[in-house]
Amino acid sequence: MSSQFTDRLWNRVEPIWNAYLEHPFVKGIGEGWLEKDKFKHYMKQDYVYLIEYSRLFALGSAKAPDLKTMSIFANLLHGTMEIEMDLHRQYAAKFGISSEELEATEPASTTTSYTSYMLNVAQLGGVENVVAAVLSCAWSHNFIGKKLASWPGAIEHEFYGEWVKMYSSDEFTALSEDCKTLINEITSGKPERDLAVLEEIVVKTSKFEYMFWDMAENQEDWPITK
Repeated sequence: MSSQFTDRLWNRVEPIWNAYLEHPFVKGIGEGWLEKDKFKHYMKQDYVYLIEYSRLFALGSAKAPDLKTMSIFANLLHGTMEIEMDLHRQYAAKFGISSEELEATEPASTTTSYTSYMLNVAQLGGVENVVAAVLSCAWSHNFIGKKLASWPGAIEHEFYGEWVKMYSSDEFTALSEDCKTLINEITSGKPERDLAVLEEIVVKTSKFEYMFWDMAENQEDWPITK
């Protein structure tokens, strides 16, 4: 069987994603000892991140060359806004935070940098840039979810179990697989110079993902808040 573009990408991102599993924030979720204040900060930041992430799927639909691709982006948009963001709303309710308060969260510097980068590269190129920009988040969260689901007690944890269940679920796996299938189809037959550009987008967003875990662990906002 011929190699897919995602195989090439995996060779680049595997060491970065394995580092996620050693990160204290991700490890804390998997082993159940993460401080809830850190998770609260993450959840609020990730909610406003997902709002911008959803714009990428809408942009992908607008740039889509055919109805099939448009439908895939529409499905990804629905899955993010109705499945993933709903989990955040459920966790927010446990902290006594309303949906309105969640949406009003001021994005931290890392959140702003990450979403701005994705939206910028997506605007600069065609639909292939959009797919490359969204891929790391969906694929790596599914990777993390499945890995943590195999850790003793992670799925059963009274607080973090729902997070692990969601990102390892069949529904979220399907969203991740849609992204992978889409980038493999779109990159088929493209010249090396184009593939290299898309590869770097995926690598950079993978690094931004690590920075996001750092931001959550350290409860970072902005260096100067006045």
